[in-house]
Amino acid sequence: MNSLYVHFPFCKKRCFYCDFYSTTYGHDVMAAYVQALEKELRNRQYIKGTRVHTIFIGGGTPSLLPSKLLKELFCTIGRHFTIEQDAEITIEANPDDVTSEWLKGVAETPVNRISMGAQTFNDKLLGLIGRRHDGRQTVDAVSACREAGLRNISLDLIYGLPEQTMDDWRSDVETALGLNITHLSAYSLTFEEGTRLEAMRRKGLVREADEELSRAMYDFLLSETKRAGFLHYEISNFALPGYHSRHNSSYWEGVPYLGLGAGAHSYDGQRCRRANLPDIKAYIASAGDVPHETEVLSDDELYNEFIMTRLRTAKGIPLDELTPEAREYCLSMAAPHLSHQLLTQSEGHLRLTKEGIFTSNDIISDLMK
Repeated sequence: MNSLYVHFPFCKKRCFYCDFYSTTYGHDVMAAYVQALEKELRNRQYIKGTRVHTIFIGGGTPSLLPSKLLKELFCTIGRHFTIEQDAEITIEANPDDVTSEWLKGVAETPVNRISMGAQTFNDKLLGLIGRRHDGRQTVDAVSACREAGLRNISLDLIYGLPEQTMDDWRSDVETALGLNITHLSAYSLTFEEGTRLEAMRRKGLVREADEELSRAMYDFLLSETKRAGFLHYEISNFALPGYHSRHNSSYWEGVPYLGLGAGAHSYDGQRCRRANLPDIKAYIASAGDVPHETEVLSDDELYNEFIMTRLRTAKGIPLDELTPEAREYCLSMAAPHLSHQLLTQSEGHLRLTKEGIFTSNDIISDLMK
């Protein structure tokens, strides 16, 4: 395995839009959960000694993890893996958790990258989507990270929020880029089934953003990030040169990764996927034999996944990595989009044009089998 993902499914409260697996259990359960991670690793002995080049602690809200448990987690990882000297090691954080005490604990671990969920700097909108921080706390958190020596800082923003105006979005993007960050992820809001926000939409309490407005917001994002020197390396991701997310890029490039924890996923880099069941209690009680499901991908499923992940990136689809039959099929299905200049073909790659990005889901669907 070349990448390691650890899922930490604990939150103080559930954000209204989030459909990731998480709970609001207390600190006593967190300690038992970290012990269960050790048991899972021991039970999956075939991975022992593997060299990893990226580690990502995600959630949930990993910044809730007490420093003692965070250090214990990295000790566990170190017993089972050889961590590359230049490894990218990321932890997700909520802005109001980023205190001097928390940063002191992080400094005692190998973490060298922070991914912070800002979402917006507008306090009214933050309240509308159930976030527990305010805009000022994000600004202060980024500053505190830099003062603590953490230079590789990523922010997440969301556009197309209910009641969000173009002026709101301009302010969010300009504020984020003015914080001297190295990476920006920006996602269009989706109303996921089972979330509180979707229930609010059904009741008419909130409305989806107008499609034209969302497109204008994305267009502004493209122009401002380019002006600030950020490279647009994936549909929703922008980075200063040398600061792209190596961990997330491994997903898009089909690199093997190991997922630990309740609800985490793994991929062997060939055709086998494993999904740990999203159940903290069952995970802790499993003694390492974690309840999970496995899936062996067919040739068509592998092709579809290859199309979906690669076309999202600036590199696009490397046609020479497809079989002759798959390449012929892909190009035949791409022909209408090439003629409408939604796709471009050059240097052996099939890529989305700027116009194509706006209809990328439809294009990807057309290219699939």
